[in-house]
Amino acid sequence: MTSLFVALLLSWLPWHGFLLIIRPDFVALVLLYWSMQKPNHCGIGIAWTVGIIADVADASFLGQHALAYAVLAFCGIVLQRRLSMLSLSQQALQVFPLLLLAYAIYVIVHWQLHGYVSWVHLLGSVVSALLWVPVTTLLQKLCHARASSSQR
Repeated sequence: MTSLFVALLLSWLPWHGFLLIIRPDFVALVLLYWSMQKPNHCGIGIAWTVGIIADVADASFLGQHALAYAVLAFCGIVLQRRLSMLSLSQQALQVFPLLLLAYAIYVIVHWQLHGYVSWVHLLGSVVSALLWVPVTTLLQKLCHARASSSQR
């Protein structure tokens, strides 16, 4: 679960201006990957906990990220078999609506709290979906390298 910690660190980088608008949600990508690969180890409880940590770190409404990540992990667990049969590029097309759902949860909570919606932040779901293939490839290679080193 070191990858979740690294994803949290990446999300805490000082993003400014346009980069803040298109910032991918690395935590959502890694949570979705692990909830599909190891649902018994990284499920809704881990997603909720990581979401609470992200809420505290971002000084956002407590539970905003937690709710979005829990829903995302649930979707990853439910769609695990379906997505595993697809190629990575096809998975990216299927993962995009899930990431859009997570961003929609952020938007709904923000709307309820502040009374307005900033739709431009939904661009982050597009960027996150585009990063699905490289992030998944990287995590798979790290898993294979770890497995081969433990067999020695």
